Amino acid sequence: MVKQFLEAGKIVGTHGIGGELRVDPWCDSADFLKRFHTLYFKKGEIPLKVVASRVHKNQLLLTLEGVDSIEKADTYRGKILYLNRDEAKIPAGRYFMADLIGLGVYDADTFVYYGTVTEIMRTGANDVYQVTSEGKKNYLVPAVSSVIKEIDLEKGKMLIQPIKGIFDDED
Repeated sequence: MVKQFLEAGKIVGTHGIGGELRVDPWCDSADFLKRFHTLYFKKGEIPLKVVASRVHKNQLLLTLEGVDSIEKADTYRGKILYLNRDEAKIPAGRYFMADLIGLGVYDADTFVYYGTVTEIMRTGANDVYQVTSEGKKNYLVPAVSSVIKEIDLEKGKMLIQPIKGIFDDED
């Protein structure tokens, strides 16, 4: 199921005395999150107008409408920010992590079911998908084009051509 509102980050503190918020982004980068003029609380129920935003180190410094003091800003500490999928522009062939979690993983040639994507690890060179089998065993699948052959969000499937050794191969 594709969610309309996606978790974008968490407010982890304040910055200065003017109401600026420090946000740990849960998306590609603070730079990506900086593009949004509206963010949301409560899974999209409460819109928040972004007055200003800037990247500082790996965090986003954010000023919201009506939040103009450190005291007001501190009341938002620990809250989760959401973004509206319709307001996000991502290149073709790229996916939101939230959409990949829960996909069934199948062999592209034999259609053998391996399990479900349960976690995505950002390693730098490429992401790695943790696939959990029905027997609760975890496997690590590199998110590279030679392995990931097709992602179909509507059908909830990912087709892969696994490299030797991922799924208990002897040789």
